[in-house]
Amino acid sequence: MERIRFGRTEVMVPRVSLGTWGHGGPNKSGEISVGWSGHDDEQASGAILTAYESGITHWDTADVYGNGRAERLIGALWDRVPRAGIFLATKTGWDAGRFEHYYHPEQMRKQMEASLRNLSTETVDLYYFHHCDFGPDGEWFDDAMATMLRFREEGKLRFLGLSDWDAGKIMRWIDRVDPDVVQPYRNVIDDDYVSSGLRDRVDAGDLGVAFFSPIKHGLLLGKYHEPIKFPDGDFRNRIPEFSDPEALARINEVATAMRVRFREQPRPALYALVGAVLADAPTGTALLGQRNPEQAAAAANVGTPLTPDDAEWVRQMYKKIDD
Repeated sequence: MERIRFGRTEVMVPRVSLGTWGHGGPNKSGEISVGWSGHDDEQASGAILTAYESGITHWDTADVYGNGRAERLIGALWDRVPRAGIFLATKTGWDAGRFEHYYHPEQMRKQMEASLRNLSTETVDLYYFHHCDFGPDGEWFDDAMATMLRFREEGKLRFLGLSDWDAGKIMRWIDRVDPDVVQPYRNVIDDDYVSSGLRDRVDAGDLGVAFFSPIKHGLLLGKYHEPIKFPDGDFRNRIPEFSDPEALARINEVATAMRVRFREQPRPALYALVGAVLADAPTGTALLGQRNPEQAAAAANVGTPLTPDDAEWVRQMYKKIDD
């Protein structure tokens, strides 16, 4: 597994990192599905251990993945994995508790303390603002930022992160937050990393960058041949392509083309999709969900950045799905 310097953190992390959103199982926020079905604690723990054994030593989770379930799975493994050998990231910002918004200082404190307990650790290596909603006029930002800085002074976090689905929102707040790492949504279809200006800002500021959902929740691998309805509580029901037979057929055609062009690779589509998002990110890692040992082993065999020509070819091929 290739390792890269994670920007100004100076920490070496693998090109592919462990994402644990799916380890929380099915879940809902009000009436909105926000989790993943098909979860099994034993399989997930096996995935984490396989990831470690394969050199995947950057693990990413969040307080709300299964309302702490994903964090607890990690925290239960320190008798088999050395805590000092893992660069551990979690997040705050999606549980408002009894308050009117997610970034109330008392709620942030509660969530931080819960994460430390769940993870069985005294310090989180990387702690993210989970999103960039700091109020209609940014009125919640100052208190939220002050709380984060207090956590760092107290030794509860080492590095500060900023995440969002929209790279433009990250750009709006990046100068005021001054994060060490950003975590934007990016895959070859949904990609505003460059157009938003975030890539240039990452390079100029020597920031680490962790791309989430680089395979669009598994959709782009070409493994779904018929429309699928996931159980209640599964986020993927909110992705219209999973229920669109024409979109699935186009994705499968493109995945077949990946298998031809990158036929020397054990998992050509996965190799191409991950390699394309890493092609222009020297300080970047891709977060791959790994919910069983087989997925962890597959993740360990990808992560090589594509050449510029190959990356552009992959992007153009997948672009046909939306055309």
